[in-house]
Amino acid sequence: MADPLTQIGARAPAAPEIDPTLDLFDAIERLKRERNAIILAHYYQEPDIQDVADFVGDSLQLSRQAAETDCDVIVFAGVHFMAETAKILNPDKTVVLPDLLAGCSLADACPPDRFQRFIDDHPGHRVVSYINCSAAVKALSDVICTSSNAADIVRLFPADQPLIFAPDKNLGAYVKRETGRDDLVLWPGTCQVHEIFSEKKLVQLKIRHPDAAVIAHPECEPHILRHADHIGSTASLLRYVTDTDRQTFIVLTESGILHQMRKAAPDKELIAAPPEGNCACNECPHMRRNTLEKLYLALRDLKPEIHVPEHVRVAALKPLERMLAKDLDAA
Repeated sequence: MADPLTQIGARAPAAPEIDPTLDLFDAIERLKRERNAIILAHYYQEPDIQDVADFVGDSLQLSRQAAETDCDVIVFAGVHFMAETAKILNPDKTVVLPDLLAGCSLADACPPDRFQRFIDDHPGHRVVSYINCSAAVKALSDVICTSSNAADIVRLFPADQPLIFAPDKNLGAYVKRETGRDDLVLWPGTCQVHEIFSEKKLVQLKIRHPDAAVIAHPECEPHILRHADHIGSTASLLRYVTDTDRQTFIVLTESGILHQMRKAAPDKELIAAPPEGNCACNECPHMRRNTLEKLYLALRDLKPEIHVPEHVRVAALKPLERMLAKDLDAA
């Protein structure tokens, strides 16, 4: 199956003009009521989008919200695979993504045709795929996982069952260490944001802030994770900041999560871990394609709309439902 992002060309269509006097926050609230719509936003979205969303969460939380909503329209402020997941779970609802070009380096690094050949090269293996993959790759999988539950999902398989884990090799390596499953076969994908953190700069930060807790997403590279006091999904990192008595935190994940951390724990000091070089590379360029203006237009015009071919949707739905139910007997 061709990547839907490649079918629309390298350039996004020109956005319609918006009245500069329009109060976007009020307009979005009005359109939500008129459309019976829900806005789901990932923690990595810009603060304004997080603030207008009905629910902000990580991939697992957003999947559950998408599965449970009774709204007619889902506006998914995230990236393409997330909106695809919502459509897989809600075939009769309208699902829109503010910017259709909001892709994912990790999902793009696992083309379904190459992944099928990889599976064929490992007969007898069951396939656990991280939710950060395309609908077509989900359709090739036995069960989906998120960074919140990856280790728990892998533990559900018998110890003698060979497994493929895709597409993130860093999350896969972390799951290996957590579960003791050294036989886990890893697809060699990575997230461009989580592999850019500088160990040298991190150590320098730790020296300057000796009382700081280092918290990291498991998509980070192993040499970064070895410095972490806490490793977890974005939701887990947020809980750790709010629940622990520590007052200073060095945060190793996409910097959008800092907005929710500051709201939940305004008295605590949050330090975004620096990447290599002097770029803003710890901001996901795909997540940041979405803007408040594009979200308003998506609600107003109900496009760009997400479509998933029915045969792909049905095949991808099974491993998603197994994740949500943790029912591997049906795999």
